[in-house]
Amino acid sequence: MSVANGGPLALEPAPAYSVHYLRAIFTPGMTAPLHIHSGPEAFYALTGDSCLETPDGVQVARGPGNTLLVKGGPPMQLMALGKVPRRAFAAIVHDSRHPPTTLINDWQPQGLCAREFARDRR
Repeated sequence: MSVANGGPLALEPAPAYSVHYLRAIFTPGMTAPLHIHSGPEAFYALTGDSCLETPDGVQVARGPGNTLLVKGGPPMQLMALGKVPRRAFAAIVHDSRHPPTTLINDWQPQGLCAREFARDRR
């Protein structure tokens, strides 16, 4: 059994919080739609590698049990890297008055995760 540390998560003051749990399987190279979260998100990948691009740059986590944390607010693109499917869980802690996730189309990533994926293919 493995244990992951997914915090602490920085929360904005709110009258009440909700947690939205996700599970996902991404094939290598697959991306999530461009989106934002109204609160911080913690990822834990059982298998596969993770790449998360935001306007602040890129976070890459490799190997079984990899974790990522991202603050709420910035637009993001998540991509599976490596050569095996990324099987992962995530939790978004957010102000209960707001949806956890909103799809966007007013930001375009610089392709930093796509470059990481291309390196994996060499």
